[in-house]
Amino acid sequence: MLKPSEFFIQHIGQEMSTSLSPVLNWLKPTLLAVEKGKLVLQHKVRKEMTNPMGILHGGITAAIIDDAIGATLFAYDEPHYYVTINLVVDYFASAKEDHLIIAETIMVKKGRQIVNVSCEVWNENRTRLIAKGYSNLLRTERRKPEESTGG
Repeated sequence: MLKPSEFFIQHIGQEMSTSLSPVLNWLKPTLLAVEKGKLVLQHKVRKEMTNPMGILHGGITAAIIDDAIGATLFAYDEPHYYVTINLVVDYFASAKEDHLIIAETIMVKKGRQIVNVSCEVWNENRTRLIAKGYSNLLRTERRKPEESTGG
């Protein structure tokens, strides 16, 4: 089996549908880029991701941000699992069904116990910021398998 970072590197340009995260598998993003502490994922807004107004549901946007942040820690090859302490999301614009959106994460600060990661969600050509979120995550004592698939 591959280390998580190797798993992510091998999946650049592919749909993420075989990760350890059932939510990430359901979201089905395409991995565009990965480096230590940073991920770029592209999502296609599907009908089941929209609200009654036909735009991307805020809860799905938050899930995209939360799962992208979690995947960033997997791609970092962190040996421990982390749990979310908080997730803050600001919404700026909408996206409709069939739109492509880009979620880009960056690890802001990594301490011994707490990690802060931010995520911006953009329209396809990065001219319109749809949402921005950040999360603080707490390291648990539970260790991940030595080699596994990504977050």
